[in-house]
Amino acid sequence: MKEKLISLFSEQGFSVSDHQAEQFLQYYKKMVEVNQVMNLTAITDYNEVLIKHYLDSVMAVKYVDWNDHAKVIDMGTGAGFPGIPLKILYPEIDIVLVDSLNKRVKFLNEVIKELGLKKAVALHARAEELGRNKEYRGQFDYCVSRAVASLPALLEFCTPFLKVNGEFIAYKSLKAEEEIASSKRALNLLKCQVKERHQFSLGESTRDLIVIQKMDQTPKAYPRKAGTPAKNPL
Repeated sequence: MKEKLISLFSEQGFSVSDHQAEQFLQYYKKMVEVNQVMNLTAITDYNEVLIKHYLDSVMAVKYVDWNDHAKVIDMGTGAGFPGIPLKILYPEIDIVLVDSLNKRVKFLNEVIKELGLKKAVALHARAEELGRNKEYRGQFDYCVSRAVASLPALLEFCTPFLKVNGEFIAYKSLKAEEEIASSKRALNLLKCQVKERHQFSLGESTRDLIVIQKMDQTPKAYPRKAGTPAKNPL
């Protein structure tokens, strides 16, 4: 099982040590075990997890000016994607995983402990509230998110956490051009701009990565109160 993972990652230009492969495998086993009693993911086949969760999570690194020692926040991380695979592959990053469901956060902190991951923590929080906390607002080099939400809502959730010139990396599967077009007002209000858009294929799936750069401090009015960005996107 480890050999398959190492080979697949190598095909995409990623080097994985035996120890890292063991961490990925341990993560998979833990996820499948917990998934029997809690809905973490609909994808449980090992080969599918390798491609649709693990590889998909780390592909962003190929398209940004990645810093192996960066501060990263993963918003709406769910079962830990893309944050945990990024942390395994780049152990020196400082990562915060955020989810609004406490059961998932408990699972993620167990994963962090069992895999021996340092400089990693999972938090139970809503983006709208955490984004106003001085300990987290404006503190990160990258914000990553595979959360299922419209791009205007994600921009309001995610960009307050970034330093000026930091990058928000949105993982998307469909209609990226339409989402970018619908985000012009949000980009303007939140002092951001689309830096790059990259499309790639993994297996039978076509994926889009939208890289957004924060150009100036987020205005104090954002994020708005909990629930507003999703119900009434900018």
